[in-house]
Amino acid sequence: MSKRKAVLGAAALAVLLAAVLLCGREATPSGEETTAGSQEDFLNLEDLVDQALEQQGQAGFYQKDGWLAKEEVSLQPAMLDHAGEIFQSVYDTYLAGTGSPCYFAMVPGKHCFLGEGRPSLDYSLLAEEMAVRTPFCTQLDLTPYLSLETYYRTDCHWRQEMLLDVARYLGEAMGTQVTAQYTICTLDRAFTGNYLDQLNLSLPPEKLYYLTSPTLEGCQAARCDLSGTPQPIPLYDLSRDYGYDLFLSGAQGLVTLSNPQGDPDKELLLFRDSFGSSLAPLLAEGYGQITLVDLRYLPSVLLGEYLDFHGQDVLFLYSSLLLNNSLSLR
Repeated sequence: MSKRKAVLGAAALAVLLAAVLLCGREATPSGEETTAGSQEDFLNLEDLVDQALEQQGQAGFYQKDGWLAKEEVSLQPAMLDHAGEIFQSVYDTYLAGTGSPCYFAMVPGKHCFLGEGRPSLDYSLLAEEMAVRTPFCTQLDLTPYLSLETYYRTDCHWRQEMLLDVARYLGEAMGTQVTAQYTICTLDRAFTGNYLDQLNLSLPPEKLYYLTSPTLEGCQAARCDLSGTPQPIPLYDLSRDYGYDLFLSGAQGLVTLSNPQGDPDKELLLFRDSFGSSLAPLLAEGYGQITLVDLRYLPSVLLGEYLDFHGQDVLFLYSSLLLNNSLSLR
């Protein structure tokens, strides 16, 4: 086979994926979809894209019906053990005896809803394994409130405007009300998902929506620096280069979200990865303060220097992507 046939350059791959995305379906905030292209077109393009990704050293990524995804295939018990040990240590060191009700919820990767016919992780088994490793938590199943349309097409994350049912479910499970009505706003520039960035492709972008309400407009957000001093940040930082980082300014070790209209005696500690950034504002209505902790950037051994543990609700919210590859948790 000639070199020209064996190697598909980035430009040609971009053309193929662009064609797929343009032929695909896009969910609007109202849940409507637009469709174009035949099933045969999709199948042929999917095969070509898979081959192209493999030839570029990107095996594990794939395209289906206009969504880019990464396969999650094998359960990694050692990674689950590491995550479980970190969470157990947090509970034993800081939470035991405080009266804090603790909850655990897993966000399945997009592959859970897109990977039919491909090798796939058993997400139910992963949830069961994490339940064994977090016996101090009430287990909350988010799967009934999620679908493929919950996620971005070219990014691993979920879409905030599709999380209202998730927020209501979590609020009810944790004994608070989350029933606000929101205004949908659109980021005024194109959103390029992190999968496109990883693949170094230039393709038709998506729209990114974020939600506002009178309650959220009155909330104050802050990140804490190493000295523990809070530094005000916008709830939605529209200047961020990577669109998803607009939610609470992206990756931060410690962020507080205060709601002056909320019950000052009702607080939430949210141990989270990046999926928690877009969800936390939708829980703000039910709390006087939410404290978001990212154990990838704030080691668990330092929590006592920054936080006061006094019976707050505690939610461990993590994606399967992180749980099954958890070495970044400290």
